[in-house]
Amino acid sequence: MKPLIFKTYISVIKNGVGSRSFSNFYVSDKRKKIDVTENGRLSCAWFASAVLSLFSFIKAPHLTVKSVEKDLLKSGWYGVKKPKIGSVLIWEAVDFGKGDFHRHVGFYIGGGKAISNSSKLGYPVVHNWKFVDAKNKKGRRVEQILWYKKLDAR
Repeated sequence: MKPLIFKTYISVIKNGVGSRSFSNFYVSDKRKKIDVTENGRLSCAWFASAVLSLFSFIKAPHLTVKSVEKDLLKSGWYGVKKPKIGSVLIWEAVDFGKGDFHRHVGFYIGGGKAISNSSKLGYPVVHNWKFVDAKNKKGRRVEQILWYKKLDAR
């Protein structure tokens, strides 16, 4: 039997919806433990990179979008103009309040939809790939759409 890597990859992404598995990542500063992902508010990079590293599509999981992006590019991912199912999307930085700007990373799943971690809910959700909805007509600019050649072999 032959493993169906692409189908499994997409299933793992979709099955992540609603999971709190990536909501917390703790570090110690000698005196106390700190949840650097703030109970899921800042978990997009950890969710995306954990999925990607599970399939050896990048070297390791990361906690920042910048480090995920760097690993993706080093691992052979490259920019494309239009998203394909399985593409990694990187969105522009937006202000979380008080000048706290954060970029965002997730996956394109087709039909104008993406899956990424919700900062408000603290777990992955399905949403419009440009974050356009009835309330937010402007959306969020996609800075990069990245593709991996190995995903072509379905």
